[in-house]
Amino acid sequence: MSHRLFTLSTASKLMMSLVCLATSSAVIANSDTLAKQQQAYKESLMSQLDPSAAPARNFDLSYWKITLPLPDHKPSRQGRVMEIMADELNDPIRPYTNHFWFYTDPKTGAMVMASPNTAPTTQNSANARSELRALIDKDDPSTKFGDPKNNFVIDAHPQKQQYGAVGGKLAATLSVDWVSTSGDDSKFPSHSVVVGQIHGSSKVEPLKIYYRKLPNHEHGSLFWNYEIFPEDIDQRYDIPIAIWGAPTLTRQDADPVEGIKLGELFSYDVDVSGNIMTLTFVKNPGTDAAEVKTFKTDLSQPYPDQPLDQGYANDWMYFKAGAYNQCNQGTSHPTWGTGCTNNGVEAGDYTQTSFYQLEISH
Repeated sequence: MSHRLFTLSTASKLMMSLVCLATSSAVIANSDTLAKQQQAYKESLMSQLDPSAAPARNFDLSYWKITLPLPDHKPSRQGRVMEIMADELNDPIRPYTNHFWFYTDPKTGAMVMASPNTAPTTQNSANARSELRALIDKDDPSTKFGDPKNNFVIDAHPQKQQYGAVGGKLAATLSVDWVSTSGDDSKFPSHSVVVGQIHGSSKVEPLKIYYRKLPNHEHGSLFWNYEIFPEDIDQRYDIPIAIWGAPTLTRQDADPVEGIKLGELFSYDVDVSGNIMTLTFVKNPGTDAAEVKTFKTDLSQPYPDQPLDQGYANDWMYFKAGAYNQCNQGTSHPTWGTGCTNNGVEAGDYTQTSFYQLEISH
């Protein structure tokens, strides 16, 4: 996890390169009716999944590799976090699964990704993850992740012809089943998980989709972060944009009843076309109470009122999806030192997501 500041000062300045379109919703008769419709929609997704099959048999994972919260057993990756490449993930005889951190739910057929609060992780992060990383040049296993063929750019990129794609789409329907119950709730990464990303070439991310729920709340908040891309990378910081529920609630705050409960389905759709990133989020999908919120931002331009931001016109990017646990045991950093414990799954010190749909295209 990168060391950067988190600011709310510009979260309301969304009128130039960022636009939040009107929410679309329908009034539903009562909570019992909603619960029945939620279950019916979930069962319709489950009917398309085989609970006895590995994730790659239910989902097209041919354009993905996965990072897991384990030490890698391959000699070439000694001392590094485990990576399962696309060919092993999609092995025609024995497609990859891990009974703790990446598996098919035996009841629902959902693709489950889970991560403890502390485990081996990637070089620039203090946080463990079970997370898929999108590939474009999947047919050439020798192609490195940083190679242009495995990444996309926006239309404004001056060398766009050299890259694997210009733009792309990522869509998912999922539930967050658990977030860590330990941690300093005055720091927003505590009790949260990142379920989708656009990652840049360096340590910056133009998009991270967060779910966060405090232990004494019934509902969790869904929000997304834009990270400014300054010339001096150490000056980067995140700008949070609320979707349902506030990003920085504490235990003393009221339950965000407009938010999403653990186990409830929601969906996100990320569409990068031309220079524009369009984000669409749906709460209560497949029901009469479905709520839709859409955001647009021009990635080729600096974020409004952020003089340090250069935008992402000269950067390359890739999609990620899964369970990127934001809890860690550090305490020194004013934002990212969440002070979570690591007493195991039984103690609630982990994060888990279940994906019912996952699609990518370039």
